[in-house]
Amino acid sequence: MLASIVSYGLAVGAVYALIGITYNVMFAASRVFSFTAGMLGMLGGVLGAYFIDKLGMPTIVGFGAVLACGAAMGVITEFVAVRPVLKSIEQHLYVLSTLAFALLIAQFTAIQWGTDASPFPRLIPIGEGLLDQKFWIPMLSCAATVLGLEFLYRRTLIGRAFLAIAEDAYAARALGLPEVRLRLASFALAGVIGSLAGFAGGEMLLAFFGNQAILNFYGFVPVALGGMGNNRGALIAGLLLGLFQQAANFLVGGIFASVAVFVVFIIVLLLRPEGFAGASGARRV
Repeated sequence: MLASIVSYGLAVGAVYALIGITYNVMFAASRVFSFTAGMLGMLGGVLGAYFIDKLGMPTIVGFGAVLACGAAMGVITEFVAVRPVLKSIEQHLYVLSTLAFALLIAQFTAIQWGTDASPFPRLIPIGEGLLDQKFWIPMLSCAATVLGLEFLYRRTLIGRAFLAIAEDAYAARALGLPEVRLRLASFALAGVIGSLAGFAGGEMLLAFFGNQAILNFYGFVPVALGGMGNNRGALIAGLLLGLFQQAANFLVGGIFASVAVFVVFIIVLLLRPEGFAGASGARRV
């Protein structure tokens, strides 16, 4: 039982961490906390099942198509729900614009592919058990994403440009960096990561339009606990969240497990509002 809790908890925690990283990537380039991360994860699962099961695409082709659709959806999000808000004086309206766009896509998904959860295809024809692919594929995807982002941000020019925009957009513009194009690229990258999360966790979460709300909340928790914009913090917090959630499911079960997550989440934020890995902001006096 302990092995099952650990394996399932780490796997689902890796999915939550990927959604948290999706939040971070969008936030870094725009300072907009886009509530479309869960929608991207939901689409990764739904489109993956559609491309591979319904259309009969080879797994690798279906995987590439899912990532391409995720990147396109990230770009559309920037155009439709983020860019108009950035031009407005009331920039906090991004909460409404991104959430409304995410709900619109979820309802379209339900109309197009139905409201019932559908099984997700097995990606690799190997045996089941504690080392099943549904456990290690999300963890492998999460590790590859974190390492890839570290390399991008620290070893490439475009990654350093992303960091410059995240640090000070006005100074970056003054230096001639193309802020709009970098923001578009960042949202496309976030779309790839979000759809990867849903695709990698498809066997556990199934292909279901209702996953959007679940991923939106449980993906937000690693961001809040790990510190805004901190991908390493999101990774650690996501894995801990997955383990805690599965242990709570085993001990109290059902809705009480969600209540336990809410209670711990609130207590941690009351004790450390900036998260475990976040830095306390300096206060002007």
